[in-house]
Amino acid sequence: MRTTTTLLGDYEYEAVNPNGNKVHIDMRPAEEKTGQSPTELLLSGLSGCAAVDLVQMLKKRKRTVNGLKIEADGTRREEHPRAFTHIKLHFILDSPDATQEEFEKLGHMAATKYCSVAGSLSAEIDHEFTINR
Repeated sequence: MRTTTTLLGDYEYEAVNPNGNKVHIDMRPAEEKTGQSPTELLLSGLSGCAAVDLVQMLKKRKRTVNGLKIEADGTRREEHPRAFTHIKLHFILDSPDATQEEFEKLGHMAATKYCSVAGSLSAEIDHEFTINR
């Protein structure tokens, strides 16, 4: 796996994979941002990684998935390197037929057993689950 990251400006970069897919990386102050910072991208990667497997597992169980949202909140160290010390994932599923028990079980599996991003982190990662009907 490879990406190439190129400087666009003092606080802006572009990362490109071999297929030409691009991600805009932006380290400017919040009010000037047009992209995500590297740490925001890490939270987005963690959420996306868990989401893909969770949706597939629910669909294999013939559950209806009308929507899934994952809110990721990260706490970072004050000193450098400002690594994440704790990450909370709140999974919000729109489904008329998924049960809370199976949602939590499959969500934990997706986010811990199958997610390569989570397996690469040393932060403690918690999960929370909500179903909207």
